[in-house]
Amino acid sequence: MARGGRSEVERGQAVYDKRFLRVYDTLVLGLSTPLVWGCKLARLRQLYDENVSGRHCDVGVGTGYFLDKATWPASPTITLVDLNANSLTAASDRIARFSPATVTADILQPLPDDLPSTPFGSVGVNYLLHCLPGDMTDKAATVFAQVGPHVAPAGVVFGSTILAEGVRVPPQARPLLKAYNRKGIFHNEGDSLEALDAALADAFDSHTVEVAGMVALFTARTAPA
Repeated sequence: MARGGRSEVERGQAVYDKRFLRVYDTLVLGLSTPLVWGCKLARLRQLYDENVSGRHCDVGVGTGYFLDKATWPASPTITLVDLNANSLTAASDRIARFSPATVTADILQPLPDDLPSTPFGSVGVNYLLHCLPGDMTDKAATVFAQVGPHVAPAGVVFGSTILAEGVRVPPQARPLLKAYNRKGIFHNEGDSLEALDAALADAFDSHTVEVAGMVALFTARTAPA
């Protein structure tokens, strides 16, 4: 398991209350993502369009923005996994047209039995790793080990995370990065591009990593059966 106690996980996700979720899309996605972290929101949306499948699981769902905007195959089956009940409700309501299943779970702990047993063609872990306690090597290994058995052969795990090492950190990002880590919203002061790349290489047969500003966008696959 990644370093960092359960209290750190709970403290980090507690910020996602109903009030914050109402402004999340504007503040986090519309402003901070392009202006502070240096990644165009359109690129993150493209990541979903390129990788979602007809049987998808999303871990760390936020408001469900990317799920709502994604281009889906006909009649997808979608499962939402998050520790925060507010996020699960917000995302589930937002994509109610797909009748998603919801699972309350801490991704750093063994996943519960109510997760569907049929493997997923795609698993999204978007903007998740930088919120989890522990160093990148440990927490990425834990997350990938948790989701890996639930991915179908040749299925894809994809996502993004905000890095603090191995990327250029612009002046406008430094105070926000420091404040978020101090408050326990982020745990990424030591998160490096090198460690993320190594964790993906260890867990999967093939992977890609693209850097946009401070954001690493990645895809990873296991070999076909």
